[in-house]
Amino acid sequence: MAIQKDHFPVLSIQEFSEGKTSGHPLLYHEIRGERHIEEPHKHDFFIAVIFEKGRGTHTIDFVEHKVAKHQLHLLFPQQVHAWKFMKGTVGYQLMIGREQYEAFLPSLRFSSAFYERHPVLNLDEASFHALLYEFKSLQQELGKKEIFRELITARTTVTGLLISKAAESIFKDVNSYSANPILARFLRLIDVHFKEERSVAFYAGELNISPNYLNIICNKALHASASSLIQNRVLIEAKRLLKASEMSVKEIVFDLGFYDHANFSKFFKAHTGMSPSAFKEWQ
Repeated sequence: MAIQKDHFPVLSIQEFSEGKTSGHPLLYHEIRGERHIEEPHKHDFFIAVIFEKGRGTHTIDFVEHKVAKHQLHLLFPQQVHAWKFMKGTVGYQLMIGREQYEAFLPSLRFSSAFYERHPVLNLDEASFHALLYEFKSLQQELGKKEIFRELITARTTVTGLLISKAAESIFKDVNSYSANPILARFLRLIDVHFKEERSVAFYAGELNISPNYLNIICNKALHASASSLIQNRVLIEAKRLLKASEMSVKEIVFDLGFYDHANFSKFFKAHTGMSPSAFKEWQ
């Protein structure tokens, strides 16, 4: 099987390391004042940002989120983002590289697909300060000459658990994910196969259940059909490719497995009200 080329500008954690040892698994940055990322791009690492205060927008997978006091923003590897922060913004950013990310991920407790549906959380006072304490503690550890990696791992685990705790009290559909591991597996399968497989029957077969039962689970948990979840994933990727890659529309049609340009245009316009070419040029 051929390895698919990544069509987006992808930034690695080393590009933010400011002279630190290559391969450093975790970085801490502070965001103060006006900051703009005009060109959408993605990272090969995980980012968590907590805002003490601020104004502006953070666009994640083409959904614009308003920045406000005591928010947590989560960005997973391969998600496309851009932001515009206004004067007076104060935020604290934790970047977790691939190696550390794999150890960190289980502490989030719920599927990453769950968090990707809710990338911005409004925190209460206690949750904000608990996360800020861990961020600052990590900053101190990372600034030492001899880094205690086991302690770094322990503190990132605590950070993940605090994120999970905040999510549990905020997300209305948390019980749907925790009570239905089939749903989490379905969403992970979509991420792997959406370019080649659009059939609900395929995913139901992989899960050893009937297509009808898969639809029942999706409708009950998310008020959406299984086929619409597959289509939404295709649509997100189409938007990513149109906005954040140098591919032509013809190349995108081929990459996403559509029969022809007309078929892709019909699909895209039905979901967005715009042609692919118009969306590509739209600011």
